[in-house]
Amino acid sequence: MRGSWLNIAEIELSALTRQCVKRRIPTIGALRTETDTWKRQRNQAQRGVDWQFTAEDARVELKWLYPMIL
Repeated sequence: MRGSWLNIAEIELSALTRQCVKRRIPTIGALRTETDTWKRQRNQAQRGVDWQFTAEDARVELKWLYPMIL
């Protein structure tokens, strides 16, 4: 199965839900504070994605999207 940037976004939103907002937060201000703190900690952790879809893979898989230039 091929992944995409959308999968990465879904993973982050899932982590945010599980780790930060899976409870009632009483005010918008409190929500902003909670999510800002979570975001800072998440960014400091520097978790990466093992992206294995190469440019060559894209040329093969997506060749139908691009016309041949002669």
